[in-house]
Amino acid sequence: MAQSTPKRKIKDSVFTNLFQDKKYLLQLYKALHPEDSNVTEDEIADITIKHVLIDADYNDLGFSVGNRLMVLVESQSTWTFNIIIRALMYLIQTYHDYFKRTNQNLYGSRKVNMPKPELYMIYTGDRKNIPDTISLSKEFFGKAKVAIDAEVQVLYQENEKDIIGQYIIFSKIYNEQRKLYGNTKQAVTETIHICKNRNVLKEYLESKEQEVVDIMMTLFDDEQILRAYTKDIEDNTAKETAKRMIKIGKLSLDEIALCVPSIPLNELKKLEAEIM
Repeated sequence: MAQSTPKRKIKDSVFTNLFQDKKYLLQLYKALHPEDSNVTEDEIADITIKHVLIDADYNDLGFSVGNRLMVLVESQSTWTFNIIIRALMYLIQTYHDYFKRTNQNLYGSRKVNMPKPELYMIYTGDRKNIPDTISLSKEFFGKAKVAIDAEVQVLYQENEKDIIGQYIIFSKIYNEQRKLYGNTKQAVTETIHICKNRNVLKEYLESKEQEVVDIMMTLFDDEQILRAYTKDIEDNTAKETAKRMIKIGKLSLDEIALCVPSIPLNELKKLEAEIM
């Protein structure tokens, strides 16, 4: 019987919720382009906060300013080069929407106009020796020349003077509080309290404190559902593997127990009895 995938609605994270507000989105842009100091909120257009992979709550953000198309993806705790592919997928989808919205014909002879892409990864984990940039050709094809490449700038520095650095500080404080209090409301409220005292995202947290608590508590629930689902998949996969090995009949139950350590010997005996 096929495994059913738990239905999950697309939800905001603090990352997406924060930057849905143009005031904070403008601060983010100016942190990336301090030389462009005269940009206003009205010049930030085509804000497309969407999830390319709809079965998961990925924190992907896209917007345009002038001739720039900005894509930011977040990796909260686990370092992964798959971020490059996520950013590229998001970029392609955003270009698709852009050409459709601006009525440009990709099949015509006239060259289309397109904004210049910038790809960023915000990393809030504890990994050391973080590179400033990562690229598709280097990480997936050994620096070989390939038909398509993508370079992603990595943002990881804690900095109370700009909103990106503040968000990274917020995330790390949250991780610390979660280690102390687990997946509880206290971990969330302590994070907010500490950040406000340190003037980290203070205005945002004061204006949307209850909304932030609700977002983070909902994400706790989602994580628990996903962990339970993953464990169920792993248990069923191990069980099917053990059944096949028993049917083949070339290994003893003790040997199968070594190969499939998640299933105890007494359970293997029950499986053997069912099969035989």
